[in-house]
Amino acid sequence: MDRYARQSVFSKIGVEGQRTLAKSRVAIVGAGALGTVSAAELAGAGVGFLRLIDRDYVELTNLQRQTLFDEADAREGSPKAVAAAERLRKINSEIVIEPIVADFNAANAEKLTSDVDVVIDGSDNAAARYLLNDVCRKLGLPWVYGGALGSVGAAMSFMPDGPCFRCLFQHAQNGGESCATVGVLNMLTGIVGSLQAADALKILLKSPELDRRYRTFDIWNNEFDAIEVSQNLDCPCCGHGDFEFLNAPPSDNAVSLCGRDAYQVAGRRVADDNINLTLLAEKLNPLGNVRLNSFMLVFESASVSFTLFPDGRAIVKNVKSAPAALSVYAEYIGA
Repeated sequence: MDRYARQSVFSKIGVEGQRTLAKSRVAIVGAGALGTVSAAELAGAGVGFLRLIDRDYVELTNLQRQTLFDEADAREGSPKAVAAAERLRKINSEIVIEPIVADFNAANAEKLTSDVDVVIDGSDNAAARYLLNDVCRKLGLPWVYGGALGSVGAAMSFMPDGPCFRCLFQHAQNGGESCATVGVLNMLTGIVGSLQAADALKILLKSPELDRRYRTFDIWNNEFDAIEVSQNLDCPCCGHGDFEFLNAPPSDNAVSLCGRDAYQVAGRRVADDNINLTLLAEKLNPLGNVRLNSFMLVFESASVSFTLFPDGRAIVKNVKSAPAALSVYAEYIGA
């Protein structure tokens, strides 16, 4: 217990609480700005199992706020989940870190969350949060929401016996501002991620001090607020048990990635059979620069750039529309 001496001496945790944390399991959906902060703090706190779920790879612009990565990760384009796991194992080799390089979607959401005690939202889009809300409500799991944009952050813990995310935000907002257009302060993502990690500890320890309110704060203008959220008895999710995001049929459409001229194409055609990346690399070599590792294939030419994962999912860069991304996928990877 020497490792956690400064934490277990805290009266709200204690030695027994530390033992509880060692047996606890947490999934973090998204290993970006919020997810890396939460993951590092939960690993340091001795949470026994952390599952990191992320679909993306490290880029140079991530380093301003995504604390588990370095320049080498960006140069290599390492998968975020893998790079974060490697760093966390150096922080705490006594716990289990499980990286999952995958898109969090309706097909895998239950499998990835059914064996944990708490889920932390480190995603960057509304669709993932509505899906997370559905699966956690169905499984009776608590989850901790977090958001950060510019200098404004927000957080809320959603418990199985209280209001859900759709009680707070009934409809997803289309378009709007993003970190690419208005920026985000790394101090803000640090605060939000830390608040999420603190809430997760309180949930794991069944602490009565857990704040269930929707908390917002503007760290530049020094504004802080918290509001009570009531459960909507007519809510589609927690009121009627209609899990429309979890029950949505699979789609091969291209989805815009937050704040980037990039789209994710699901590649539904290979859902049950992984792509042979080595064979595809041989075919693509005459057409441009190809980099290949066990996690992904990166292809770059004068006009086309994409990253392809073994499950057929691709992130197509430098495109302005979904049809353009689908066209690149069909031409270079296969319809």
